[in-house]
Amino acid sequence: MATYVLVPGAWLGAWAWRDVTEDLRTRGHDVYALSLTGLGERAHLAGAEVGLETHVRDIIGLIEAEDLHDVVLVGHSYAGASPVPMAAHRIGDRLSHVVYVDCAPIDHGWGMIDEFAPATAERMRAEVAADGDGWRLAFPSVADLGSEALREGLGAETLERMRRKATPHPFASFTDKVDRPGEAVGDPIPVSIVCADILAMIESQNSWMLGLLARPEWQRYDIATGHWPMLSAPKELADALDGLTR
Repeated sequence: MATYVLVPGAWLGAWAWRDVTEDLRTRGHDVYALSLTGLGERAHLAGAEVGLETHVRDIIGLIEAEDLHDVVLVGHSYAGASPVPMAAHRIGDRLSHVVYVDCAPIDHGWGMIDEFAPATAERMRAEVAADGDGWRLAFPSVADLGSEALREGLGAETLERMRRKATPHPFASFTDKVDRPGEAVGDPIPVSIVCADILAMIESQNSWMLGLLARPEWQRYDIATGHWPMLSAPKELADALDGLTR
């Protein structure tokens, strides 16, 4: 059986992976769901000093402390865009696959904040300055979570659970730049789990995304659901992850 490390996206903790974790464990896999520093049950560790490198060290620290090898490293949204590919760049020799759940790895020298439209990025900076003590990004309202397509599969009860359990996100991890210099260590297989967000990029003929998925080393799985498949389609996501190692 395989070993999985599951890393949630912005505002979320390991709790978001609970259904997927339990499903994969019933199939005989070893599963580690990780809350990044300042999020989930580690919210008490949040502060202005928590940034992207902190989250990279969280991932590497877990894998090295548990002495894990042949790991399927899974990142959702923010985690898959920034800290997961940075961690994979450094310890790829411990990984079999790197899975990007409705996201893609940000290029070296870019930050998560650069992936947003300029007006959206400016609004986020203003919110953090005005209401987040200069370092906290609050969980958005349902209306600001994105289009109905992104929220597909999330009922009122699940949305309320997200609102209740989400924690403000350390904003420095958005503004810090991805650092993946030089040659990567190891050669894990990259996998794209395509849900609503990446599907929209594909349908809009985004040349960067199409070029990434066209590379022969990339594997692709599609799940017809919104941006949070671990909450809206946990069985389908577990099926896809399980299928990688069969």
